[in-house]
Amino acid sequence: MTNSSVTPIRWNHQELILLDQRILPATESYVTCRDAESVAGAIRDMVVRGAPAIGISAAYGVVLAARAHSGSHPGALEPHFKVLAESRPTAVNLFWALDRMKKRLEELGSVDVQALEQEAIAIHQEDLQANLHMGELGADLIAESGKGNILTHCNTGSLATGGYGTALGVIRSANKRGLVEKVFADETRPWLQGARLTAWELCQDEIPVHLIADSAAAHVMKTCGVTWVVVGADRITANGDVANKIGTYSLAVLARQHGVKFMVAAPSSTIDFNLSSGKDIPIEERTEQELKSLQGVTIAPEGARAFNPVFDVTPAHLIDAIVTERGVVQAPDLDGMAVLRSSS
Repeated sequence: MTNSSVTPIRWNHQELILLDQRILPATESYVTCRDAESVAGAIRDMVVRGAPAIGISAAYGVVLAARAHSGSHPGALEPHFKVLAESRPTAVNLFWALDRMKKRLEELGSVDVQALEQEAIAIHQEDLQANLHMGELGADLIAESGKGNILTHCNTGSLATGGYGTALGVIRSANKRGLVEKVFADETRPWLQGARLTAWELCQDEIPVHLIADSAAAHVMKTCGVTWVVVGADRITANGDVANKIGTYSLAVLARQHGVKFMVAAPSSTIDFNLSSGKDIPIEERTEQELKSLQGVTIAPEGARAFNPVFDVTPAHLIDAIVTERGVVQAPDLDGMAVLRSSS
């Protein structure tokens, strides 16, 4: 039971079936992956996106690769691990999931398809349970401010996770408690994940949503009674800095200016304790054409260049709370994050 009507990742023991998020909400279509290379392509091409969902998909990609090498030495899967790891550079869940699958493979000593499949399924199920718990912890924080309006960015729901969602999971849990008047969803250029995906998920679950242009966020915070900004994360460093979809940093600055609380909800697998701060996070840059066009229609002159970073880093001092399944870190810093790490 996920309390969400959306199921974007399906595993049938032979194939990985992914809801194609590039063409939502106009069309609900699925892409079937039968090997690690097709999973890597689906991650790279944004069929599946969202840090937890990327990690889960990569784990199943390892299982698909294993089917062609059953009983072989673990080294036989190394090229497949490499192609999966190269699919996206910023979301740490990808590397966390691959490392976990590799560790299990090394424990087995040979390619055991059934055991690797069990590990991938466990990663998927654990993410869902983590999301459900995070939802309640985040809703507890929102309850302290009382019923109000929430602003969110990008997509952090069932489409981006193993089910229920991180930031959107918090919103779902808060809504069940009667704490949400309405949700303001940033459109999230250039892929419009807020417009196409978050608004769609909220409509599916009958949660009131108002779509806004990214540039309207300051005005909305000033005039529309926003009490919390709730976002997800693609990587969190040891000091509490957060990499997330481009535009998150500006929301944090605006929230501080307007006295709005700022929450990050993410599973502990998103925390990279090997990186001391956000300056160490690699920031993915995608093609100019993604910014110069809108769903295949060119919107900029041919001679104009484009700079298209797809993530930014929000410094810890602008964040009121980081919510994980292990617990909540308020006013995150090195000490608070270290306490969270020791709770594992």
